[in-house]
Amino acid sequence: MATTVNGITATSAFGASDGVAGLPPAGRTAATAASATADFAAVLGSLVTDAATSLRKSEAAAVAGIEGRMPTQAIVEAVLTAERSLQTTLAVRDKAVAAYQEISRMTI
Repeated sequence: MATTVNGITATSAFGASDGVAGLPPAGRTAATAASATADFAAVLGSLVTDAATSLRKSEAAAVAGIEGRMPTQAIVEAVLTAERSLQTTLAVRDKAVAAYQEISRMTI
């Protein structure tokens, strides 16, 4: 339900809106919530797997560089990619720890 006041159109909170700022409507089902949880777990799993793969490639590049089988630029690129993956993983870990600490401080 849309209402116009002084030339400004507003949508009622109880109206048939598609959600706020791209969020789904409030009537989510348990299956949707379970799907969102599975998606979050899949994203975290993918993040960890990608970081581990990047670190392995970086180590292999460093060894190949020492043996003279890889150019210096490729080694630097591999190491920087691994560093970026590690920084992303650490940032996600820090946010998860901060969220856990915030939840543990809540009163029941």
